Amino acid sequence: MADKPLTQFRMADLATRKATTFHLMPDRDALKALAAEMGIIEIRKLRLDGEIAPQGGRDWHLVAKLGATVVQECVVTLAPVVTRIDEPFTRTYVAEFEEIEASEAEMPEDDTVEPIPGVLDLNVLLAEALSLAIPPFPRAEGAEFGKAVYAEDGATPMTDEDAKPFAGLGALKAALEAKDP
Repeated sequence: MADKPLTQFRMADLATRKATTFHLMPDRDALKALAAEMGIIEIRKLRLDGEIAPQGGRDWHLVAKLGATVVQECVVTLAPVVTRIDEPFTRTYVAEFEEIEASEAEMPEDDTVEPIPGVLDLNVLLAEALSLAIPPFPRAEGAEFGKAVYAEDGATPMTDEDAKPFAGLGALKAALEAKDP
């Protein structure tokens, strides 16, 4: 029986002079559970490969690549849409991370910097990376939204072209130029 791959690393136990590599491929049951959690039809393939290396005296730098094949519903037709994802990503875990306490704050410039966790859980990291990488509005090939036009009975419906205030200026200019010899 093969050893089950390590999916959690206690940060205090990692080697401080060399990188720790990891490879994660969830089994079928985990793929089904993750697909249900994300509200998508299916995750056919999923893998996470990378390494976490010491950086400076107390910080860590993670470099990884997410590979996945997901099936989602088309936002127009609800037909299944298959998407292949190959997404590199990084995280920097810093010992002296400053949490922003304000009720309203701007997003930091580098959103890959996080405090050092007690335990780095690759399953959580994998789910987060996948949720950020899947298309938010998948479309089947050739699927287009139709135009909805609404108006009261007897009224001429207003179109997008009618709503553009400068749309008729080109035609007006051409008509005025045609009048002037």
